[in-house]
Amino acid sequence: MPRARSRYAPDRGLTGRMVTTMFLIGLLYVVFVGVLLAVLRGSWPIILIITGGMFIAQFWFSDRIAAYGMGAREVTPEQAPELHGTIDRICALADMPKPKVAIAESDVPNAFATGRSEKTALVCATTGLLRRLEPEELEGVLAHEMSHVAHRDVAVMTIASFLGVLAGIITRIALWGGFARSRPGNDPAGILLLLIPLISAVVYAISFLLTRLLSRYRELSADRAAALLTGHPSALASALTKVSGQMARIPTEDLRKAEPYNAFYFMPAFSAKESLGRLFSSHPTLEQRLDQLSRISTDLSR
Repeated sequence: MPRARSRYAPDRGLTGRMVTTMFLIGLLYVVFVGVLLAVLRGSWPIILIITGGMFIAQFWFSDRIAAYGMGAREVTPEQAPELHGTIDRICALADMPKPKVAIAESDVPNAFATGRSEKTALVCATTGLLRRLEPEELEGVLAHEMSHVAHRDVAVMTIASFLGVLAGIITRIALWGGFARSRPGNDPAGILLLLIPLISAVVYAISFLLTRLLSRYRELSADRAAALLTGHPSALASALTKVSGQMARIPTEDLRKAEPYNAFYFMPAFSAKESLGRLFSSHPTLEQRLDQLSRISTDLSR
């Protein structure tokens, strides 16, 4: 029999946004294949191999690639007893199976979750976060990350983000390899080499916008769900304030390394106060998050 749903508060608004994002990602694949079929009419086997390989890689390996890119290293209860203990308490509160637990060696105070499902989920905290937060604050942050797993929005974000990351990698490889200097003539393979950078750039841009449509709402939803589950919205608010303040003290080089993965993180990393990334931020503002938690605290006190 299927397992009962977790005790995290459901969010219909989040569910609707996830369905819309996945539909549009699927549509993006259809358009991508359609363009290739129209241009390379006699090369449909190549097209099927490329798109089929992308879909398989996106579904099965996107979570592992994301975790690897962010430096997650799985740890045992003996290696990180406090971290495991906090995850155990949250799992008991939420009636959820325990995810894999990992630590990333980074001074940037942050946390993230990846995984296609609860069975493959991984929750990771950086060494910078573990060193700076009090136990109750850490519990709020990890409860936030666990809500992403419970609501399954982490799977949607992992899969959706992978398409953009892959497109960006393909574009850079194409430019470095000098594909644009090729003279294809009537050779379908040559035409494909010219199309790859252009199509990849478009796919990256669309995927970027789709993930931003979902990401800001999912962060507010996770804050709300974590605050209601733990009953301590003030602890999560304190963690948000502390982490946000500490970001300004992190070396710019470290923040720039973290910026590509902002959509996954508890708190986005910006290399400068007026970073252009803030215009397309994956997260709501600190003021919005604190305001929501303040309202929840008021409601709970009643």
